[in-house]
Amino acid sequence: MKTKLTFFIVAFLLNSILFSHTVNYQNVILRHWDIVKEHKTVEGSFSMCKNGNVYIEDANNKLIHFPLLSLSKKDQLFVNQKNEMIHILNTGLVSNSDIPTNIKSLFDIKFWIVSLLLITSGLLIYLIADKKKKKYLFSILSVGVIMSLFGFTKKTIRLLQSTTSPTFIDSAFAPFRPQVNTFWDATYFYVESKGIPSHQMMVGISNHGWQQQVPIPQCYIGSNAWLIPLNPIISSNPIPVDSIHFTRGAIAIAANGVAIFNVHTNTGVDSYIDGQLDNFGGHCGRADDYHYHIAPLFLDNQTADILPIAFALDGFAVYGSLEPDGSAMVALDANHGHFGTDGVYHYHGTVSAPYMIANMAGQVTEDATHQIIPQAAAHPVRPSLTPLNGALITGCIPNSTNNGYKLIYTLNGQTDSIVYSWTSTGSYTFKYYTPTLTTTNYNGFTQCSVPTVIKEINSEDNSVLIYPNPSNETFSIRLSKGVNEKDVKGISIYNMIGELVYYSEYTKQNFDIRNLTQGNYFIKIQFERNQITKKLIVK
Repeated sequence: MKTKLTFFIVAFLLNSILFSHTVNYQNVILRHWDIVKEHKTVEGSFSMCKNGNVYIEDANNKLIHFPLLSLSKKDQLFVNQKNEMIHILNTGLVSNSDIPTNIKSLFDIKFWIVSLLLITSGLLIYLIADKKKKKYLFSILSVGVIMSLFGFTKKTIRLLQSTTSPTFIDSAFAPFRPQVNTFWDATYFYVESKGIPSHQMMVGISNHGWQQQVPIPQCYIGSNAWLIPLNPIISSNPIPVDSIHFTRGAIAIAANGVAIFNVHTNTGVDSYIDGQLDNFGGHCGRADDYHYHIAPLFLDNQTADILPIAFALDGFAVYGSLEPDGSAMVALDANHGHFGTDGVYHYHGTVSAPYMIANMAGQVTEDATHQIIPQAAAHPVRPSLTPLNGALITGCIPNSTNNGYKLIYTLNGQTDSIVYSWTSTGSYTFKYYTPTLTTTNYNGFTQCSVPTVIKEINSEDNSVLIYPNPSNETFSIRLSKGVNEKDVKGISIYNMIGELVYYSEYTKQNFDIRNLTQGNYFIKIQFERNQITKKLIVK
């Protein structure tokens, strides 16, 4: 009997140790992809389908892509099904049974195998043990359980620390609508914008920092939207944001929809110290795309709550000089951030170098051009120019029809300007008012519009009732059976041009709308995984 008991205890503990070391939070079930046209097979997990290409993350966390049509019919069907699910998520048609992939992974087949072995082994030991020895079994079983589930515990903690609520990210961008529009799927949070802020641009660039670029609205819309990972993972070897890495493209997206680039230029200099930035820390790139190079700390003053001023493209938030709870900023680590009291990592913006991000704390993919991928792209309408030494920008004024600007600068003691505009068909005209007037024309992309809540109307959904409607003083929201008030994450009211006119973090008995003028409005009720939009008529 003693031999049998010893055998089971040893086998039990060995089994526990083996399982606790083979189960790791980084284990991902990879799919076999058949690249028919290249006659090869690759292994990886589906990331996204964009512009006709399928992006696959391989076992080394490297992002590779292939044309959709180059895959086997079976793989094409799989991608199309994934895209259909993404469409359902984006249109709000999500049922409560749809569980996020990362949560499902906590309870994979290994978890159940380990649990079954624990129960079976425990019962066998209990049945064959002497009565006197049964009192020791509790301690032995406890040690085995802890060792067996240790791998799962690490995985769970890591997932909880790295998973970001899309409604939390959305709250940071909400104050800047309709400049921005947002939506999300199971993998990314998407930010649509034209990259043009509400503040004045270009003024303040020194007399040797202007490269003759001017602000032209871009189309960061749809498949070209900015992407923020919803499941960021802390990197074991953070990549520095320096004069070598990430010198092309954005490293973050500000809450007002403007991209944020590395403070170092492609020549290795600090663009802020070198005087290349305007009064708000931005300028235009070679594609005439406006962007920041330092943390937009001024955005802190444009929101009522302590909200992120930006999100890095590794998925982690960027705050200003205060912590998320409103307390003073605590010491920063080598990445220029730290873990918050909620266990989630975040960065901070400062007025001195490195200004925002010293190293990318999260895992990212950098391509051969030193750019984070995937990310949105700007599209030039004219060739890039060279620096105009001695020029000092004094004004950048939009025209009365909102289809162009007048950029004013001084050079050699006289005032010159560039007046440029575009048409609805994508024709761009530049008039250079220098000692000799010069006009050039270019054919470029057609300007687009940032989508608004108006396109998201879902008034047929019967789970939410707005009453009375029409109303002139107050209205109420009635949730159907099975929908709890605690499920509501925010209630927003927009006017017909997409401007946010009212916001509440939670539902209540009566909403006071006496300050709203007569007309039609749209109410967006945001839930954890979907949103419902209703019409409201104010008399």
